[in-house]
Amino acid sequence: MNCRPDCGACCVAPSITSPIPGMPRGKPAGVPCVQLLADFRCALFGQPERPHFCGGLQPSLEMCGTQRTHAISWLTDLEQKTRYN
Repeated sequence: MNCRPDCGACCVAPSITSPIPGMPRGKPAGVPCVQLLADFRCALFGQPERPHFCGGLQPSLEMCGTQRTHAISWLTDLEQKTRYN
């Protein structure tokens, strides 16, 4: 499955604990990554600076569904279920 245009859910919903250019401490869940472009594409896609987490998160029908709201909801739920307390 390819990424859906105008989505960017994976750049917003999950937390990222590794450094991102422009976000040296990573990013909290629900906060858009500073590398997310206006068209919801990643400015670091294919670059070595892109966090390993981002490259490992691959689109799937289960995660992405048929619309952005499904992807945001699914990833938010996963974030909550895997959050360290």
